[in-house]
Amino acid sequence: QVQLVESGGGLVQAGGSLRLSCTASGSTFSGKRMGWYRQAPGHQREYVASIFNNGNTLCEDDVEGRFTISRDDDKNTVYLQMNSLKPEDTAVYYCNWVSSWQWPWGQGTQVTVSS
Repeated sequence: QVQLVESGGGLVQAGGSLRLSCTASGSTFSGKRMGWYRQAPGHQREYVASIFNNGNTLCEDDVEGRFTISRDDDKNTVYLQMNSLKPEDTAVYYCNWVSSWQWPWGQGTQVTVSS
């Protein structure tokens, strides 16, 4: 059973930065497109950004230029550097394999941005 563990969230003022990390036990990120997702209160989980095995990245328009996804396959870890945070970025953030064979979701990490 794959277990995803996200960390790095917290409370930050608008304009601040956080760096999220995600690691897994039971499988490897190597060779997989990995993504970050978020779920705000009262909303469905949504896709934020992803990184391919070759390092190419994609980001949703509302985080483009502010969030950067990266990976370290030797550490089996995916990162999300979040800068210029806005109150609307407040959510629980999750990572997962971007695939129809997604792993069970982890507990996520809470990001709260105060205005």
